Amino acid sequence: MVDTSTKSISLNSLGIKNAKVRYQLTSDELHEETIKNEQGVASSLGAIAVNTGEFTGRSPQDRFIVKDEVTKDLVWWSDINIPFESEKFDALYNKVVNYLSEKEIYVRDSYACADENYKLNIRVVNEYPWSNMFAYNMFLRPREEELVNFSPEWTVINAPGFMANPEVDGTRQHNFAILNFSKKIALIGGTGYTGEIKKGIFSALNFILPVYKNTLPMHCSANVGKEGDTAIFFGLSGTGKTTLSTDPERSLIGDDEHGWTSENRVFNFEGGCYAKVINLSQEQEPEIFAAIKKGAILENVIMDENGVIDFTDTSITQNTRVSYPINHIENIKTPSIGENPKNIFFLTADAFGVLPPISKLTPSQAAYHFISGYTAKVAGTEAGVNEPTPSFSACFGAPFMPLHPTKYAEMLSNKMQEAGVHVWLINTGWSGGKYGVGRRMPLKYTRAMITAVLEGKLGNYTYEDYHIHSVFGVAQPRTCPGVPTELLSPRATWNDDEAYYKEAFKLSNAFRHNFKKYEKFANEEIRRGGPQRYAF
Repeated sequence: MVDTSTKSISLNSLGIKNAKVRYQLTSDELHEETIKNEQGVASSLGAIAVNTGEFTGRSPQDRFIVKDEVTKDLVWWSDINIPFESEKFDALYNKVVNYLSEKEIYVRDSYACADENYKLNIRVVNEYPWSNMFAYNMFLRPREEELVNFSPEWTVINAPGFMANPEVDGTRQHNFAILNFSKKIALIGGTGYTGEIKKGIFSALNFILPVYKNTLPMHCSANVGKEGDTAIFFGLSGTGKTTLSTDPERSLIGDDEHGWTSENRVFNFEGGCYAKVINLSQEQEPEIFAAIKKGAILENVIMDENGVIDFTDTSITQNTRVSYPINHIENIKTPSIGENPKNIFFLTADAFGVLPPISKLTPSQAAYHFISGYTAKVAGTEAGVNEPTPSFSACFGAPFMPLHPTKYAEMLSNKMQEAGVHVWLINTGWSGGKYGVGRRMPLKYTRAMITAVLEGKLGNYTYEDYHIHSVFGVAQPRTCPGVPTELLSPRATWNDDEAYYKEAFKLSNAFRHNFKKYEKFANEEIRRGGPQRYAF
């Protein structure tokens, strides 16, 4: 039991001894603690700005799952789900809790999953106040009376200042993020990047929900219209998932992580948003810009001496971010649950410039593209990347998926058919040529395409209204309200058929090569959903 009157709590059961525990501090208190400890600075917008240190993003090669009786036959062991020995985990855990003992630490009780039937109680133990503030923002916040008899099912222990010894501890290097499903612990050390905290619980739910709850976990955003129709947006980082789901005409269910139940409900896992802010502008993304105020945390941004942020400055990282409670967005769904899913959007930033800006997918194509999870890296975003490079992440979230990707694809396919949803592929990337030649698809046109879908204005699925792409086989609409017709055909925007088809088949081959590792697990219908072979 927690003594909420004095905000005290014992961590002896975790092995943390004689620590000065700062329990359930408010957002304002954590904001002030961060400034007092000289770990952050207030920006001119009111949000606190922190630097996450050595790591400004996740480190997928340093994410492990303990291999034991619970996981050994269920987890898809791979270079994504890397096994870790139980004995090594226990020894490393003891080192981490000894490190945290006798320190001032920050503890927060919270939960994931807005649907009461799927609620997961979480205790988060942080070395730094701003990490605890991130947990306040990103997880769901219990009412005071819920804390009296709060019993955590999962525990996150986060010690950025603890460095592992790889030769002794079994890690790859000094940082690590390890899930132990038997002990229900996420152990994170050696990295200050806060995304490891939220993705640790997301990864846990990606195992728990399909295995025990017959519920599909999804790396997606979602919103709901005035008529109660839910739209789901899948997409990797940089494809516009947060931006496009934040729509003043629709209520936001959530930004990044959701479950789709057997009762045909979609619920948010989280209580906040974690958005990229690279090139953010008040004009293009007013809702997100307005959410950056006191209570939000900016990560790795550059500010001048007056605290004014330069959102275009990537001198620390391209992965500049902000976390904020979902109620910093005005138009939200409360509780964060939607009914009646009608449309699913797969978002990709195609830097080859060959995919249509919008196309309709058949069920087999939807399953194929879901398993593929395509976007592209562009020149300059990583060392050695000098031209567009395909990037595939199964289920649009492979680093967080403990089960085999076809398990999630099968669940999605079944739910799509049961609910009668339509699936659309949206290219938020380049038009009129590949990266460096063409230009990025204007956001206003992408918004217009999505609005046309949601309002049922893209015609019937017939030859008169749609054209079948000769390489990718997807159906691209011939017209769309609010969008210049010439933009709807990627080939027409190039003015060079030979150059266009050369790039199109290059990407087609990359799809087919990537899919080879899934072919033996996929049925013939899914395999037919892929693009054509190289024809030159």
